[in-house]
Amino acid sequence: MIIGVPKEIKNNENRIAITPAGVQALNSAGHTVLIETNAGTNSGFSDDSFRAVGAEVLSNRDELWQKANLILKVKEPLPEEYKYFREDLAIFTYLHLASAPELSEHLLKSKATAIAYETIQLDDGSLPLLTPMSEVAGRMAIQIGAHILEKRQGGRGLLLGGVPGVEPGHVVIVGGGIVGTNAATIALGLRAKVTILENNSKRIRELDNLFGGQVQVIMSNPYNIEKAVVNADLVIGAVLVPGARAPRLVTKEMVKQMRSGSVIIDVAIDQGGCIETIDRVTTHDEPTYTRYGVVHYGVANMPGAVPYTSTIALTNLTLPYILEIASKGIDRAMEENKFLAKGLNIQGGEIIHPSVASALKESLIYS
Repeated sequence: MIIGVPKEIKNNENRIAITPAGVQALNSAGHTVLIETNAGTNSGFSDDSFRAVGAEVLSNRDELWQKANLILKVKEPLPEEYKYFREDLAIFTYLHLASAPELSEHLLKSKATAIAYETIQLDDGSLPLLTPMSEVAGRMAIQIGAHILEKRQGGRGLLLGGVPGVEPGHVVIVGGGIVGTNAATIALGLRAKVTILENNSKRIRELDNLFGGQVQVIMSNPYNIEKAVVNADLVIGAVLVPGARAPRLVTKEMVKQMRSGSVIIDVAIDQGGCIETIDRVTTHDEPTYTRYGVVHYGVANMPGAVPYTSTIALTNLTLPYILEIASKGIDRAMEENKFLAKGLNIQGGEIIHPSVASALKESLIYS
């Protein structure tokens, strides 16, 4: 199979979908790998490092897309890339189609095959290709939030961990999954006060045991969310419904009651967001805006700011699936791997994943 890896064009997206180790593995399995010039530079991988393990480095992006049977990306294709879609092309990347009707429309019309990292799911419900980036984003959310709380960034001028004689900041995390757990770990390390809201009673007990009572873990419902959010210095939106839009759990009325200079970070923004007042995606160039006196952060590709760590963490887990697709072909790979099959979102002009179909049914023109 001919595998193409273009340079990411999303704002400040510095990751690449493969490393030299991955190219070597694919090359050894008899596949051809095309890398766009400088695609890995910002992740710490030079063109020469890819050439050394058998990749062909191309300066012509059009040529790469046209030659490849399988395109590997990190983030969803942008409008400039829609022209490359065609029926005999498969794209393997983070897609988040539930909140992307325009992209979905073009994929459907082209009859391209779209496989999403974020909907590959194991029997225990875990999402193996979302996990590493959720770990990065959860840890970054606290790091970023602590910075934004500085007065010169528009925050309250509060040190998240406090000092002796001064109470620490209060971090409220909506969602107790991978993002929420990693955010809580870092917040505790900074000695902040931490509250997690979670709606799964089994998970609540797991989190309570995990953190040994150092974190307040409470049932997520509108009453408890409001009570926690209005007293928070930093709110982290960390809700995920696989393949579907995130539910809006933190309302505008809750945000209006927060203290001026408090901070909200919505890690779920790439799935539509769980904070009502974060109604647009921001970028690493302009990451924040202020509404009702509260600083809002809605960057959809947070791990792109730490590309060396993120690229390696992601490709460690994507490579086995890439090898399976390349060696067996799309149809056979899906038939023989039920977990990978859940990653199939669109094929032959049809939406395959039920949650994606449900999320898009009212927003799509195409049928």
